[in-house]
Amino acid sequence: MNTASEDDIVLQQFDERNRDLKININGELIHRNEAGISPFDSSVQGGDAVWEGLRLYEGRIFRFRQHLDRLRASAQAVSFAEIPTHEEIMDQVRRTLEANNMHDGVHIRLTLTRGLKVTSGMDPRLNTMGPTLIVLAEHKPPVYDKSGLRLATSSIRRFSPDQLDQQIHSCNLLQSIMAKIEANAAGVDDALMLDARGFIAETNATHLFFVHDDVVTTSRVLCCPEGVTRSVVLQLCERDGIECHEGDYTLDHAHGADEVFCTGTMGELASVTEIDGHVIGDGAIGPMTDRLSELFSQCVEAEAEPVLGP
Repeated sequence: MNTASEDDIVLQQFDERNRDLKININGELIHRNEAGISPFDSSVQGGDAVWEGLRLYEGRIFRFRQHLDRLRASAQAVSFAEIPTHEEIMDQVRRTLEANNMHDGVHIRLTLTRGLKVTSGMDPRLNTMGPTLIVLAEHKPPVYDKSGLRLATSSIRRFSPDQLDQQIHSCNLLQSIMAKIEANAAGVDDALMLDARGFIAETNATHLFFVHDDVVTTSRVLCCPEGVTRSVVLQLCERDGIECHEGDYTLDHAHGADEVFCTGTMGELASVTEIDGHVIGDGAIGPMTDRLSELFSQCVEAEAEPVLGP
């Protein structure tokens, strides 16, 4: 396998526009250098929190309510006693964007923790003060190089649903972080992760789609959370008459694909041109990836919900 040096991998960089960000913590807007979370917060104590990523397009957010539905479902699945309403969260997102004078090209991370504990400990009954809502908005373009990503299969396996419900979008990301460490060591962009049975689950950060003879396939979401961008791609395929299937797929299915692309809010649709040293197709962005990327952009333009005034 040919590996690249660190200089060949596109890393996220500090954006000078983010130097004086105001972070929203439970409605209080605080300079990034002064913002902090208590050591008694559940996110610090045990990663006891759920999260969502949003993207701002010219004052609008794509599938905002779908993301908030997933946030609420995750919080309910881990028995949060209190969960802010969609309207309350939307208002705090709006306040944060306005405070930072943001209108376009922004990534927003929502974190909802179980809140502060009266004393350190695992028991959720120690949480008596309500949840903590963090709204972090940054000037940030899609994070992946659209010209082609390189993946390597990780030794870290995704949990199966009988071990942990993978539809819970939790802040416990150690599996993904450990897989990303392996990808960094291999000199590639991201890690491809298998489930306990040896079938493809996702990457450490995104869902994967494969194209064989103009037929699109993607793994079932048994061992990874459902993705909002993934669901949009499936809907676009159905709407536009593109044959698409969900199933259990081995690495051979990926290595022998004509095209591979990944999906996620942080990176939208991004082509994958190499997996485990196998060049995918002719090593360039394929026509189906281009087609679906354009359909996705059209969908965003047509459906993104206004959150800021004109």
